[in-house]
Amino acid sequence: MKYFKLEEFDSPDLKGSGKNMKKDFLVKIDEARELAGIPFKINSGFRTKEHNLKIHGASKSSHLIGVAADISCRDSVSRQIIVNALITVGFTRLGIANSFIHVDLDINKPDAIWLY
Repeated sequence: MKYFKLEEFDSPDLKGSGKNMKKDFLVKIDEARELAGIPFKINSGFRTKEHNLKIHGASKSSHLIGVAADISCRDSVSRQIIVNALITVGFTRLGIANSFIHVDLDINKPDAIWLY
C-alpha cells in the first residue's frame, strides 16, 4: 500500500490485527486515497468480536471480516472528495455520519448508501 500501514487498521484491543484486512479492500481504499488527494485517517478497520461488542457495533459488522473501515471526516468539502473517490474506484456500500464515512466491500450485503 502506498498510503496506509496495516497497523492503521488494527482493532484497538489486538495489536497486529490489521493483517486480517482483506487484500482487495486494502487495494481499493489505497486507490481511493490516491484519487482523493487528501489524507484518510482510519478510525476503525478490523474489529475483534470483543471490541465490536464493547462499542455496540452491528453483530454482522463487515469490520469483523476485514472488509470495512471508517474514515474520519469533519467537513463537507472533504466528505464530498472522499465519497466521490470511494465511488469512483468501485465501492458501493457507504455510510455517512457527521464525523466519519464508513466504507465496505461486503459481498454478502446489498449495495447501499446510508446515514447515521
